[in-house]
Amino acid sequence: MLKKINVSDIDWNKVGNMVPTIIQHSISGEVLMYGVMNQEAVLITQKEHYVTFYSRTKKRLWKKGEISGNYLRVVNMILDCDKDTLLILVLPQGNTCHLNHTSCFKSFTSDLTFFYHLENILKLKQKHISKHSYTSRLHVMGINKIAQKVAEEAAETVISAITQNKLELIDEVTDLIYHVLVLLHHCDLDFCMIVENLRKRRNNNTVI
Repeated sequence: MLKKINVSDIDWNKVGNMVPTIIQHSISGEVLMYGVMNQEAVLITQKEHYVTFYSRTKKRLWKKGEISGNYLRVVNMILDCDKDTLLILVLPQGNTCHLNHTSCFKSFTSDLTFFYHLENILKLKQKHISKHSYTSRLHVMGINKIAQKVAEEAAETVISAITQNKLELIDEVTDLIYHVLVLLHHCDLDFCMIVENLRKRRNNNTVI
């Protein structure tokens, strides 16, 4: 459930009644865009769970995606320590940038963001089967073949570690992670579920 902020907590005098707002992907951590909100935009965003800005160019409220259909579904809203900047975590419905890029800051991609986009590509290879795709062919061959590949790559990873061949170990771990992702997708799971499980274990002090 969205944890709402108290609009009166924002230092409206300090920000000139327009609070700077950073939009971040709630899963990948990718910074998607920047905008500003007045009090009404904040209230509407919290009520509808979709991002609404105040457009200084149009001189009116502007619901992101009202023309393109690329809405930003709100997961959480956070006010910074100085009470003059909002961070909104979202799940974007399509590309955020008007130039049809995932982010308005397209030149920057963190490791986590790259991994998120890679996993989405692998999911597409499962959904749209192609004989030219190794990932697609694995899904066609089924769970037994995929599980076999995971076991093979795990064994090769162990051997590389024992023999202390670092370059080979990097290659083998890469292969292992790839095949584990394919296995997860074939079982209708994804990596963020694993991360969430690790988070729960950490919070319960079962993993330190």
